[in-house]
Amino acid sequence: MKTHLGKGLAALALLAACATAQADPLSYSATLSGTAENPPNASAATGHVSVLFDLDHHYFTIAASFSDLAGGSAAAHIHCCTAVPGEGNAGVATMLPTFTGFPAGETSGSYAAFFDTSQAAFWNPSFVTSHGGTTAGAEAALAAALDAGSSYFNIHSDAYPGGEIRGFLAAPIPEPAQAAMLLAGLPLLLFLRRRRD
Repeated sequence: MKTHLGKGLAALALLAACATAQADPLSYSATLSGTAENPPNASAATGHVSVLFDLDHHYFTIAASFSDLAGGSAAAHIHCCTAVPGEGNAGVATMLPTFTGFPAGETSGSYAAFFDTSQAAFWNPSFVTSHGGTTAGAEAALAAALDAGSSYFNIHSDAYPGGEIRGFLAAPIPEPAQAAMLLAGLPLLLFLRRRRD
């Protein structure tokens, strides 16, 4: 009885640790360039974007900067979902014609915003339709694409209406505390497995 109780408690503790790690917001980032466009262009512009997505609490934050665009900024979106991670083109997943408040007509600038992903206004209506017709379906599709590396942030300009600079958002790297928590459970799993054998 003690052995089963101990194993059960250990399993519950490990599941709780994993669930806590999964519930945290996930961060993604990308370096933006013209060479990352498809097809690549000759723009000398550069940029960077970081996003934070909390699927459980339905929020999405963006912090982006860009400089030396060949034309004035016209729009910025997240595109999703490419057939192959890190390459190809995809339709716009987020709001149209651009993120609310994104600088217009600028060659250099920065942008920061917070969005509620449970609201239809955050999404391109066709992206919602193609993912079950609900914002929850759109959220799940974007979360999966972000984890897979098949979505990108794109800044469009007057000089490059199809996109002047973009970057594929990188999959999250676990925080050191999360990794340590998960690794701490590994000896326990090995011990339980040895005792079972």
